[in-house]
Amino acid sequence: MAVKIRLKRMGQKKAPFYRIVVSDSRSPRDGKFIEEIGTYDPTKNPSAIKVNEELAKKWLSVGAQPTDVVGKIFKTAGIEK
Repeated sequence: MAVKIRLKRMGQKKAPFYRIVVSDSRSPRDGKFIEEIGTYDPTKNPSAIKVNEELAKKWLSVGAQPTDVVGKIFKTAGIEK
């Protein structure tokens, strides 16, 4: 099973809000997920980012692959592989 760390879209039309989740790569974007590890709100200035560092590092250590956007979010939050 390939595990990815990616964004799950929430919110209304034209007002996106994202949750950073760990999910199976075969599941749909807003579908079933394994664990929620943070939030990302791009509508605020500057963007609001909240990430549970312990959970993120745990999932990265067991081999979960972050998407490009989540990788950039982790870099701004100071979380490295």
